[in-house]
Amino acid sequence: MLVFVDANIALFAVPKTGSTAYHLALKTTADIAFAGKQAMKHMPLRKYDRHFAPFLRDAYKLSPERVAVMRDPVEQIRSWYKYRSRDGVRGGNAVPEGMCFDDFVAEVIAPKPQGFAKLGSQHTFLTSNAGALRVDHLFAYTHLDLLQSFLTQRIGKAFRTDRKNVSPRKDAPLSDAMRDALRAARAEEFALYDQVIAAGGHLHSPIESN
Repeated sequence: MLVFVDANIALFAVPKTGSTAYHLALKTTADIAFAGKQAMKHMPLRKYDRHFAPFLRDAYKLSPERVAVMRDPVEQIRSWYKYRSRDGVRGGNAVPEGMCFDDFVAEVIAPKPQGFAKLGSQHTFLTSNAGALRVDHLFAYTHLDLLQSFLTQRIGKAFRTDRKNVSPRKDAPLSDAMRDALRAARAEEFALYDQVIAAGGHLHSPIESN
């Protein structure tokens, strides 16, 4: 997570949405940069609301607008599958050798998924316990040009990103039946993503309280 005081924005790092590239490009420009430890870099909105937003408000009178990226749920999970299937992954995070993407998705949506399939959800990351969206600006991963323009305008300087943490090439088809099962299991996440796409790739939804 990055906080820019003059631009009055906080940029959140939803896993597997290209966040590492933006954080590496902008961490020296940010006033506050959590770009090292994963638990801090990928701070979800619920934790931010509980702990960090009150700190910024009480200590510095800051209530920055929140900015994040969301990816098509199938593609985000596919990226996790490829990443955890790559050579060198060991222990409980490694996808079992030979496991197809259909079986991986089935494990992701199982009542008690195994360690390699515990991914969390973008919807949970971005919302309150009541399911309310807790970011002001939500961009689609397919429209990162809009995010680039938005950040450049708000920060007041141009910047470039390099691709980081790219998942290895791997065929990962998903059957229609499993796609339907995933959509049913994560209906709220798909609905939120559909909102972002319907908004042209940038959903501007000011939250009630920063």
